[in-house]
Amino acid sequence: MERGLFWLPLLIIFFWLAWQGSKEYQKVEAYRIWAEQFDRAKYDIYAVLGQKGNNISWGKPTSKGPMQVQTFSLLDVQDIQLVVNNEVVNLETLPQKGRSIALKFNFAESGSSVLVPFTEIPLAAEWCKFLQGTLQKLAEEQN
Repeated sequence: MERGLFWLPLLIIFFWLAWQGSKEYQKVEAYRIWAEQFDRAKYDIYAVLGQKGNNISWGKPTSKGPMQVQTFSLLDVQDIQLVVNNEVVNLETLPQKGRSIALKFNFAESGSSVLVPFTEIPLAAEWCKFLQGTLQKLAEEQN
């Protein structure tokens, strides 16, 4: 009887972990289907991000697909910055750690901005460099 009582919590933990894994798998599968429409896309636990041409779409990943999806054009963006711990960082000297990591899209006309969260600084820096290059090409094409 004692052995049964000892193994019962382990069995409950096992089923809970399996259930959590199933939920995460459903999120990734929903993201994969959503990401097929984009030229470039990323998934992490905080946000999904996709780029198709000049448009950027981002939202929160769920098992039913991304929720609260927002889309904006890079033509409306003035600049893009990497923000770590609520401070803009230089892409050449990246910090090793950070609690809150995000790409900040500053809009020219409205003066507002959008923060897209990331889990890893190197991934956010890679996206920032790529999107800054795309933004620079768009500016050159317009002039």
